[in-house]
Amino acid sequence: MEKELWRQLIHASGVFIVCLSYFLPSTLLIILCVAIVVFVEIVFRLDHSYNIPFFSTILRQTKRKDDEKGFIYFFIGIIITLYFFQFNIAIANAAILILLFGDSASTLIGKWFGKIKLPFQSHKTLEGSLAFLLVGLMVSLTQIPIIPAFVGALAGTLTEAYSPIDDNVPIPLVSAFVMSIIIYIL
Repeated sequence: MEKELWRQLIHASGVFIVCLSYFLPSTLLIILCVAIVVFVEIVFRLDHSYNIPFFSTILRQTKRKDDEKGFIYFFIGIIITLYFFQFNIAIANAAILILLFGDSASTLIGKWFGKIKLPFQSHKTLEGSLAFLLVGLMVSLTQIPIIPAFVGALAGTLTEAYSPIDDNVPIPLVSAFVMSIIIYIL
């Protein structure tokens, strides 16, 4: 469990992207995210043959055996969200925060306290999904009003629970899309 806690703290550390969005244009943030993906991929490849101070230690303590490329999907989700929703950076930021903190909360609470399995999902729990919804709502409220924040967090929760692909890509996209519609309607 300690390994998963460190992994989710690293996941949540992506909050720096939201912080930088107040100072940098979306295009620069996208370039920065692409540069990070390239850098981490190089480190991953070098780590197979060499011990890279600091990075090899982190990789060995946090890497899942079955998921060596999750960080790529994580950044792809953020990059695509920034690209398509740069017209309203508050929506993009809310969606990214939902991914960062909602997904982490879901994983940790689901693994530690999860007992009630979701319908049609044997490896997801109601407790994890409720944690996603609550945390996703709280963090998105830092960017947008309550109704679109709630609907975005709910959309992210359902996407995390039932996405047939790596959820790091669709969570921010679906959340941002739904929040955009709600804000447009209101």
